[in-house]
Amino acid sequence: MTEQVRLIGAPTDYGANRRGVDMGPSAIRYAGLQAELEEAGVDCVDTGDLLVPTAETRDPTVREPDEEGRDAKFVREVEDVCTRLADQVAEAIDDGATPVALGGDHSIAIGSLKGAARDAEIGTIWFDAHGDYNTPETSPSGNIHGMPLAAALGYRDWADVEWANVPNLKEENTVWVGLRDIDEEEARAIEESEGTAFTMSDIDEQGIAEVVDEALEIATAGVDGIHVSLDLDWLEPNEAPGVGTPVHGGVTYREAHYALERVAEFDRNHDIMRSLELVEVNPVLDEHNKTANLATELAASALGKRIL
Repeated sequence: MTEQVRLIGAPTDYGANRRGVDMGPSAIRYAGLQAELEEAGVDCVDTGDLLVPTAETRDPTVREPDEEGRDAKFVREVEDVCTRLADQVAEAIDDGATPVALGGDHSIAIGSLKGAARDAEIGTIWFDAHGDYNTPETSPSGNIHGMPLAAALGYRDWADVEWANVPNLKEENTVWVGLRDIDEEEARAIEESEGTAFTMSDIDEQGIAEVVDEALEIATAGVDGIHVSLDLDWLEPNEAPGVGTPVHGGVTYREAHYALERVAEFDRNHDIMRSLELVEVNPVLDEHNKTANLATELAASALGKRIL
């Protein structure tokens, strides 16, 4: 079970469609993340933020496809951030800490996964309204925050893009939980993959408890650990208004807490969570820092805070 956490800020909005998500790490810290985790009995060390130049100083041009599949917006900037984040995530794990990456947009997951999978085979649980399984060819926007799982798993035109591919991330141990907004080609790709997808309809029919328990069993089968990715747009927008791509019909406040509490309980018994990330908190769109406060609470639940 987690005894020490290392916070790593990745304040980037290179992968997103709306500005402001680069302030997410600051908003989450302002909401009292470190104090919340320490209250839960976790030794928390904040390493600060990666140095990330603002998007205005970079060229967002969508490039024509080349041999490396680099035709998405800000792809070289995302590569730089994710490469440095991967090093810090891997270093934290080597030092016996659980890295918690604070986004920033969801493109940072490429770095989180890359670092978590260094010298280990991993699965992942993806709490998200979106599949993030687009490619530069299929993406309607060219925004990399809709592509990190496809990039990590080397799908289609992400194949052989060395900086993004995560060979030790097992497709059969990849689990989406709470999908409800998927592009048509992306949906086909997810259905044809070896991963497992639970939609919001599955949660409605089976209940959050059964879905999360099944997700944990699938993600952890035969691997050394898992990466847990929490996009705040997974929740109903009334609960988490400060996100760039809100979609109605998400999980409730209590369903979200139960899911993360169950992750913590499973980790307590099996020591299986290698890393965690919180992404897509956009304080420009938020209401009284409500979404950042919720991210802080959910992180504490994932890392062991209990009611009794």
